[in-house]
Amino acid sequence: MRIFLAGATGVIGRRVVPRLIAAGHQVTALTRKPDRTATLRALGAEPVVADVRDRVAIATAVEAAAPDIVMHQLTDLAAGDVAANAALRREGTRNLVDAALAAGARRMVAQSVAWFYEAGDEPADETTPLDLAAPGERGSKVRSVAALEAAVHEMPEWVVLRYGMLYGPGTWHAPDGLTAGMARAGRLAADDEVVSFVHADDAAIAAVQALTWPAGHAVNICDDEPVSGREWVPAFCAAVGAPPPPAADPGRPGWARGADNHYARKHLGWVPGYPSWRDGFAAFAGGTPTRLFGTAR
Repeated sequence: MRIFLAGATGVIGRRVVPRLIAAGHQVTALTRKPDRTATLRALGAEPVVADVRDRVAIATAVEAAAPDIVMHQLTDLAAGDVAANAALRREGTRNLVDAALAAGARRMVAQSVAWFYEAGDEPADETTPLDLAAPGERGSKVRSVAALEAAVHEMPEWVVLRYGMLYGPGTWHAPDGLTAGMARAGRLAADDEVVSFVHADDAAIAAVQALTWPAGHAVNICDDEPVSGREWVPAFCAAVGAPPPPAADPGRPGWARGADNHYARKHLGWVPGYPSWRDGFAAFAGGTPTRLFGTAR
């Protein structure tokens, strides 16, 4: 198949490219940075340089690629700017969907997240509504994700991948990532918030498998063990060589509930190589991540 991969040099994208090539697909790989084209070409993809915020440029790039499937793995988190990332979700996704529809692409596989569900006592499954009434900064983020997903739903076929918290080489949750820096500075507190993790390699595998999954579904892509910060934060600190973390005041926001991967595991056949964050943290404890493009997020 002909696949247009937007976000080809991000944490997921750079893991997806070689997997798509190995599967025999023809890949057009979008990047904003000309200095990354040589690496993409060496992996077997045809690079194209454009900014998804530029409607004309992205429309031209997608039309030239004439893809069967567009894969959306766009983020803007290298500098930790969540506002820029929210804007990319809204505006970049809108432009990409419009370009895909104009080019006649039949399917889109898109990256979303699994921690914007409404409050509850148990890990959220895909039937749980998004937390659209959330106030303040959280509400703005939730609505940007809702806008992303709504735009993707306009495609003839679509699969939305709601990733858990990414960890592993090149992510924020790695020995050289942003969260490790916070831990070493004593600014990562152990609290009662429950999260679900997913190793970036497992997320990339899900993205490739989703090319043939049933259309019209959001899918939680996370490991088997939702976990409180009281447990994962001390383990993470130990894994990255940081001192024990401070303890936060008791209390869990209702939305900090983690996510349930039953649908992906039992109905789609996706099985994480790291079924627990414990396995993944142990794998990178004391190690030095390998970076393909030099920027962690």
